[in-house]
Amino acid sequence: GGASCGELQRSLGGGGRVRGNSGSGATTGSARPPPNPTSPQCPASSLRASGKVPPPHSGPPTPSLCPHGSAPLANSLESRGAGGTSFSEAGRPSSGGGGGTTTTRRRRGLAPERRVMDNLNDALQKLKLTAADGASDNVEGCLDCLLHALAQNNAETSLKVQESGILQVFPRLLSPHCSCVAKVANIVAEIAKNEFMRNPCVDTALIPPLVQLLNNRDQEVLLQTGRALGNICYDSHEGRSAVDLSGGAQIVVDHLQTLCSNIDAANQKLLTVFCGFLLNYSNDNDALQAQLINMGVIPTLVQLLGIHSQHTALTEMCLVAFGNLAEIESSKEQFASTQIADELVKLFKKQTEHEKKEMIFEVLAPLAEHDVIKLQLVDAGLVDCLLELVQETVDSNKDDDVSELKTASDLMVLLLLGDESMQKLFDAGKGSVFQKVLSWLPSNNHQLQLAGALAIANFARNDGNCIHMVEIGIVQKLLDLLDRHVEEGNVTVQHAALSALRNLAIPVLNKAKMLSAGVAEQVLKFLKSEMPPVQFKLLGTLRMLIDAQAEAADKLGKNIKLVERLVEWCDAKDHAGVMGESNRLLSALIRHSKSKDVVKTIVQSGGVKHLVTMATSEHVIMQNEALVALGLIAALELGTAEQDLENAKLVEILHKLLSDDTSAPEIKYNSMIMICTIMGSELLRKEAQNMPFKEVMSKLRCHENKLVAQQALVTEQRLIIES
Repeated sequence: GGASCGELQRSLGGGGRVRGNSGSGATTGSARPPPNPTSPQCPASSLRASGKVPPPHSGPPTPSLCPHGSAPLANSLESRGAGGTSFSEAGRPSSGGGGGTTTTRRRRGLAPERRVMDNLNDALQKLKLTAADGASDNVEGCLDCLLHALAQNNAETSLKVQESGILQVFPRLLSPHCSCVAKVANIVAEIAKNEFMRNPCVDTALIPPLVQLLNNRDQEVLLQTGRALGNICYDSHEGRSAVDLSGGAQIVVDHLQTLCSNIDAANQKLLTVFCGFLLNYSNDNDALQAQLINMGVIPTLVQLLGIHSQHTALTEMCLVAFGNLAEIESSKEQFASTQIADELVKLFKKQTEHEKKEMIFEVLAPLAEHDVIKLQLVDAGLVDCLLELVQETVDSNKDDDVSELKTASDLMVLLLLGDESMQKLFDAGKGSVFQKVLSWLPSNNHQLQLAGALAIANFARNDGNCIHMVEIGIVQKLLDLLDRHVEEGNVTVQHAALSALRNLAIPVLNKAKMLSAGVAEQVLKFLKSEMPPVQFKLLGTLRMLIDAQAEAADKLGKNIKLVERLVEWCDAKDHAGVMGESNRLLSALIRHSKSKDVVKTIVQSGGVKHLVTMATSEHVIMQNEALVALGLIAALELGTAEQDLENAKLVEILHKLLSDDTSAPEIKYNSMIMICTIMGSELLRKEAQNMPFKEVMSKLRCHENKLVAQQALVTEQRLIIES
């Protein structure tokens, strides 16, 4: 049905209207009204919190690429982990695992293994002698023997090569003037499939001559050199550093730009190898990825994708290279300036295999985080593809179909995080996507329920959309959905539906309608939830509903179970968002009801100390809400609350707020109002008289804010009278 609680909390952070601190300290971002100050990192500026709700997934895995050659790439994927590309003999796909060591099936008619090893030993000895006397006769035959042995048993042969010390000969053999240089590069490519051989290749200084060979015009030399460098870079910091130092990446990028338009089969094979080299060179290395981006590789890769869309191996290698680079934030602007959206959507429409669709999804997901690219993808028709895919897979129990349904619906929600793309898809309530997601809410599929609720939450990011959705009855659909998840419900669906209700409750015109529809009563059913994300959205929804709704605030404020739960959550120090929202709701119940009964209920439940603590918040808005609520408590039930106020050190806190030069004018003003109010309590009056308030008032009479200065004079006079 969705992510676990931990995944949910992680994925719900970030910017926007619904997104806020779901109990884990996530920050609220930038959308229409100012952000929610209950989030620790969020500026305090308004009562009205806002956010966006992303789909609850942790993003696609980093793919690992296959060896390159004439066979389709999909037939040679080694693993889906964080690896790279292992290039096989003569560009042929290898059958090895992700560690880079590969073996090839023995062909019929070959000599027994012992004979092969004997020939190998002879060849290695001859190569040594060649190096010693400078002769080059029969070198090619030795290289052929070595390649044959590698084809039979790559790992064992590579070990013998290492032990023989023959690698020392290779830098000289990698000269562009050597007639067999392509075979030497091929041998390096083969032995570098083994992890234990990569560092020796670097240590024997093979990288500089290999990089120089990238300037060769012979296509076979370029192909084998690209394979060799790519395999040395596979999961090797030393290999990448050596290639970086020799400037190999820039030469390869230049080749890609030059050869991009050539659709010759041999050229496409070379382009595939070069793309794989760049992947292995930069995989999981932000600095090298940024280097490639600065070299301008992204527009070239997009161009390759468009020109060579019929070449499976090259297309898929471009996709994995995109996935590697798209995670870097600096790449998004470059992608946005290309035709990447059109190319990916065109490619997606052609796919029938699950694995191919997944590869494209892995590129789309990080790119769709950029607002400009979101709109480009919408304009390119991605939404229709996603809706069609959802329709095809919704009734299937196959693992691949379930995965595609989740990915497609999550991506749909991701597209709605952009303001322009969201508004375009809403289309004044007539958009096909908006109409479709409404049908997802009553679905029996938890993933569709989740995506539908998240979509509604994201459509509800401005007053016009919210008012329209309430008018057409979406609130009841959300209440029906929540009702199905009260007992042992799906946490992600609960969270998403509450997020949608919270956003819908922001416009003033919607509050009374939603209260009449029974939203508050339905939300209260989740008071027993122990899941911080649900608690957080529950609190936010109630706070939005009672804003300027005195009757509702009075009714909820006298609900002892609710108030006791709020007081309990005010101590939820492990979940800052829940703790902050609980304090804010306590304050809101008092401020909007102005009811003695509500004040009594909160005082008797132990809420006073939390409001006093809230007055010391780092967020001005929360400080002010607390002071206003405390002022009402003092005005309506001072006798009942005075002991709690004294125990919470209210007078000391008020003195600190007034003495602090950084306190906002409204905080100083309301603190002085509070001092005048508590003069009605003998206990608190005595405490105030023992504090140097008169000196503070004398200073504040010269405050630049006229209201503060005037109230300082009034407060000073009151203190003199009481003394």
